[in-house]
Parts: sequence; C-alpha cells; structure tokens
Amino acid sequence: MAPSKPAKKSPSGKREKIFHPSSRKAGQLVRKSHRKDKLQNLTSLRNQRHASMADIYGFFFHCIPEEGVLTLEELHGVVRDVWLTRHDAELAEEQAARRKGRPKSTRESKLEDIKATESEIYRTGMEVIDLTHEATVELFRHWDQKEVAYIDLLRFIRIFSTDTTRVVVSRPGKHQSIISVNDNDATMVIDGGLPT
Repeated sequence: MAPSKPAKKSPSGKREKIFHPSSRKAGQLVRKSHRKDKLQNLTSLRNQRHASMADIYGFFFHCIPEEGVLTLEELHGVVRDVWLTRHDAELAEEQAARRKGRPKSTRESKLEDIKATESEIYRTGMEVIDLTHEATVELFRHWDQKEVAYIDLLRFIRIFSTDTTRVVVSRPGKHQSIISVNDNDATMVIDGGLPT
C-alpha cells in the first residue's frame, strides 16, 4: 500500500492580526482611519463646491454675446432679470401646490432663502466675471465649462444693485493676456468711477 499524501492546507490567505485595544498599533490604526475619513469628507465637499461654482460660472458663460462684450447696464440686466429670477417659476409652482393654511414645504423655504441671500449679495456687491472686459471675455470663451481652476485666470468685478455705475475690480486676473492689457489700460474704472 502506498503511503497517503499529507492533507493540503486550505489557502485561507493571511489572517488579520488582532491588536489589543489599548496598544500603540491599535491607536495608529484608529488615527489612520479617522484621517482617511476626514480626507474623503473634505474631497467630497470640495467636489460639491466646485460643481456648484461650475454651474454659476456656466450660467455667465452662456451670457457671453457672440461678438464683443456686454455693457455694464447689460451685465446688471442679466444679473437682475435672469440670475435673480431663475427660481421664480419653481417657487410659484411650490406656492400653488401648497394648500391654504399649510406650512411651507422644505423646497419652498430653501428657494426663498436662496433668493433672499442672492438679492442681499447683489445689493452689497456681487462678484462676477468681468464680461465688460474684452480680454477676459475672449479668454472666457475658451473655457471647457468643467475646470474651475481655469476661472482663477479671469478678471472679476464687484457690482452693486444700489449703485449701478459703481464697479470695483475685485480680482485682476492671472492670465498673461489680461495682465498685459491691465498694464496698458490707463483708464480702468475702479470704485466710484474714478480712473486709475
């Protein structure tokens, strides 16, 4: 009779090592998992913020005229008549759906809060991409509508609903074409209509 072969061990793989809860290694693993969770939360928050910013800038991207630039009055008209009123239809629909004597829906409250917040921002100074500046508009036309970092290259102005002639350059822009135009532009209007 032939000798029997020894039984093969099952390939169960590595067994997870168990550490004492108060050990140094257990503390390291806990800190590592907390850090990983924190970084994932920050990444998701950043992605949400970038998506909302891309939506806002995408709105202004579609406001660019085919040729030329907007005037300051046209820019105020876009913000006042289109941007601030974009939720009005949905808000009216929510109000119509609510029966008399019932409290406001969560969606209706959120829309009213958004509208009030944006109106206040516009009243105190809303920062928008300078669609009145030729070099900025030309650069903005090349945006892929996804990359939010590209927007930092553009020039931003702050406009006010209380004084439609007042313009403040809040971010001068980082792109070389905008910087060279800013250096050559001796009549850039800043705060209160005073030339620089």
